[in-house]
Amino acid sequence: MHSARYLRCIAAAAALLLSIVAAAQAGPPLICHSIEIGPAKTLPSVNWNNVSASGYDLQNLIHDTLAILDSNARVLVRMETLRRATIYARQDPQIAKELLAQLRERAAKSGAAGSADALSWFDAGYLVETYKQWIGRGESNPAAGLDGYAWVRKAISLRGPDAEMEFAAALITLSGPEREHREHACLAMAGAKTDSLLARNLASQFHNQTVAELLASSSAGGVGK
Repeated sequence: MHSARYLRCIAAAAALLLSIVAAAQAGPPLICHSIEIGPAKTLPSVNWNNVSASGYDLQNLIHDTLAILDSNARVLVRMETLRRATIYARQDPQIAKELLAQLRERAAKSGAAGSADALSWFDAGYLVETYKQWIGRGESNPAAGLDGYAWVRKAISLRGPDAEMEFAAALITLSGPEREHREHACLAMAGAKTDSLLARNLASQFHNQTVAELLASSSAGGVGK
């Protein structure tokens, strides 16, 4: 009995490792996988591997990003906007620093005013995590030392049930923490039953599998922590 349990644990751990390796080989998921947003407005399309081809004026990035985020856009639109903003911001360290500073100040002010804005905390936290995946973890990254995932969790606690925020948190935690990842993935998939756009995103392809399969394979592996 003990041997069978041990073998199951080994197999589960191997499955988790393979899913994480597959995601790593495909590139950072918060950057390399675009979010479907339908006809909603976001920043101009950008190829993460050839930013200059977009012809976008980086001097407009902070204004344009804030305008979209302040328009009460749904979470999926915010995710895609912040993904594109990160790709653009990597080209100019000062703009990257200022964009994050403004989102952090915006979140802090929402709380100080006594009306904590879940979306503001989500925006700041998600930007931190995209910065970590694309700009890196060194001192040159303005997100170094910040815990964006904690801010996303704070946003979820303030907002209440929100499958799209759970989806974002599941992507952030693909490589752990495992228990939290499982919870986020399950809530996102459950919410997709009544959210057609989220369902389309879960069914989209990433590295020869659907996003739902990627999340589920990570959720199924390993022993609860």
